[in-house]
Amino acid sequence: MGLERTARVTFISPSGEAAGEGRALLETAEVLFRGPFRLRIPFADIHDLRVEEGMLTVTWPDGCACFEIGQDAARWADRIRNPRGLVEKLGLEAGMRVALVGLEEPGFQALLERSGVWVSDAADSGLDAVFLAADGVSDLARLPALRHRIKDAGAVWVVSRKGRAATLKDTQVMAAARAAGLIDTKVVSFSETRTALKLVIPRSLRSAVRDGRARTA
Repeated sequence: MGLERTARVTFISPSGEAAGEGRALLETAEVLFRGPFRLRIPFADIHDLRVEEGMLTVTWPDGCACFEIGQDAARWADRIRNPRGLVEKLGLEAGMRVALVGLEEPGFQALLERSGVWVSDAADSGLDAVFLAADGVSDLARLPALRHRIKDAGAVWVVSRKGRAATLKDTQVMAAARAAGLIDTKVVSFSETRTALKLVIPRSLRSAVRDGRARTA
């Protein structure tokens, strides 16, 4: 999930100038503005970025936009200059063990391995994360079994199509998660075509909590 706040924006382009207040969003790889006019500014297109007195000024081929966002300006500029990579967004670190179930996203396994993340067999237990490709409700039938493959603090990521190509609703994933003893905690843009929903074991059901209660009973 990105950052979002109300902001006044002045946009100067070859065709003229516009200004107004709306919602500014700092996503994984782009800045968005939704107000009297709309802007979409990919990080890759930005060729000048400045912060001065609470003003974030972004220049790209379409023009120049000044975002009045106060003390958040420096933070937003840092996020734009140093965007988080996918591995970091997924909360993965070197030495962790994950499994891929039906997920054939080009380059993802290689990215994990370059980051020092071990890719294991889905039948292994004690995994830090499992990535499940799900394009229909039937794929969610795997969740109960996968729940038992992860560590107490691990996660099952359900990776599905997004946008108009979506064949699975978030509500369907959440319902299947609850039935499997999992809860949703986070959504990440996995790629241009896929989104990932993070499912975890509720704290009250984790073994450490259960063991602690048993000792104090």
